[in-house]
Amino acid sequence: MKTKLLTSLGLAFLMFSCISTKSTLQNVNPSAPNLMVNKENAFIITEYATDEKYGYDKDYPINIFYQQTKNDSINQQRFFNALTGPNGEKLFYKKVGICCPFPSKNSASGAALLDIYEVKWVGQKTPVTLYLNIYEKSEIMVPKGFGLKTF
Repeated sequence: MKTKLLTSLGLAFLMFSCISTKSTLQNVNPSAPNLMVNKENAFIITEYATDEKYGYDKDYPINIFYQQTKNDSINQQRFFNALTGPNGEKLFYKKVGICCPFPSKNSASGAALLDIYEVKWVGQKTPVTLYLNIYEKSEIMVPKGFGLKTF
């Protein structure tokens, strides 16, 4: 019992001691417009990212703020529902981990983590890794190498 308690305390200490007091996220915009959803439960996205780091780099995650929903994974679904592979292919995605602690005023604990997603489509040789952030807000764009569904 004492060992479990010490292990838990040690893990908590390590997690929170790794969090910087300054965020390294480069693309947060709290005044970005609220995300709109169409009848197919997909975000309405109109812009394509010009920065190759957008979504692919932990400091440039796709910020899909979820504060207005009770389901913290619904905005990931809405985001991926709007995208295709580069030639219109259907996407297959799954959450494969979390990483990269950062401070956030939008988290009850004051600290947040990014979600890591692996994305595939038919004919693709190597899966793509994207970083998604449910705690912060910014303009949502189509990452380089992806297409946008037409509804």
